[in-house]
Amino acid sequence: MSDFVKELCERTINKEAISKEEAGRLLGIGQAGLFHLFASANQIRQHYKGNKISLCALTNAKSGDCFEDCKFCAQSRHNNTAITVYSLITAEEMLRRSEAAVKNGTHRFCLVTSGCSLDDDELSVICDGISRIKNKYPGLKLDASLGKIDYERAKRLKDAGLDRYNHNLETVPEFFSQICSTHAYEDRLSTVHILKKTKLEICCGGIFGMGETDSQRIEFGFILKGLDIDSVAINFLNPVEGTVLTDKAPLSPLELIKIVSVFRFIMPDKEIRLCGGRQKNLRSLQPLAFSSGADATIIGDLLTTKGGSVKEDIQMLLDLGFTI
Repeated sequence: MSDFVKELCERTINKEAISKEEAGRLLGIGQAGLFHLFASANQIRQHYKGNKISLCALTNAKSGDCFEDCKFCAQSRHNNTAITVYSLITAEEMLRRSEAAVKNGTHRFCLVTSGCSLDDDELSVICDGISRIKNKYPGLKLDASLGKIDYERAKRLKDAGLDRYNHNLETVPEFFSQICSTHAYEDRLSTVHILKKTKLEICCGGIFGMGETDSQRIEFGFILKGLDIDSVAINFLNPVEGTVLTDKAPLSPLELIKIVSVFRFIMPDKEIRLCGGRQKNLRSLQPLAFSSGADATIIGDLLTTKGGSVKEDIQMLLDLGFTI
């Protein structure tokens, strides 16, 4: 198996794509070959991305009361969670929160809102907030995750200064219907295709550990590859009390790191960003995930859950030899 991993690593570095079957074999590697896989994924990451790591801070700009029934989401009104619910924050508050992110050493800041989409007034506030942040911090990259969007609205956001839009697919089509019934997978794909027309950068990914199979994880990786997005968001299910998936058994840290590594083989030149559930699921093996293919992460608090210490995260990454 080590010869197989070495061969695929060399081919990937030489810009030869691996097949779904080969990716499946990588994901099925047992304990004896794990660290060879991890080291090879890290070699691919270093070849394409060097030792730079991208840090992003996000803020929950509008929380809860979403009518969608996504089974993993604490912000859905269909789930009985104890999160704080509030309407869209002001543009001034967006600027204030971006200042805190800059002080923490991040170079990306993401505005996230609950719900399927925004109304016109809310979009105007978001555009105002983006403009204010860009005026004060022109070097800060700005992301947004605002749900379904059409071309004209996406263009308004870009004109205001937005650099990247996040819109996750969450999983593969055949499993999506078990996760959400209030909108279709095609709705999410349509939004990604619209975003590509605007020339905004796109961050797109999903959540692992919701009950999907290994073959579905591989299929998902190739769906993302086919979309040719800029950044791959890898989330690990962090079941919030009161959601449908509260009792879902977590995957082991090594299984999760295998997913990160195989996605690096599938999309060798893309940004692989570790997002939600990183601290809780990887636990003491967080450094290994960054030494197995990842080159970006979310730091600080998440949407409805607390994150780890920003200072400790940055120190960990520096200790691993990354350049922030």
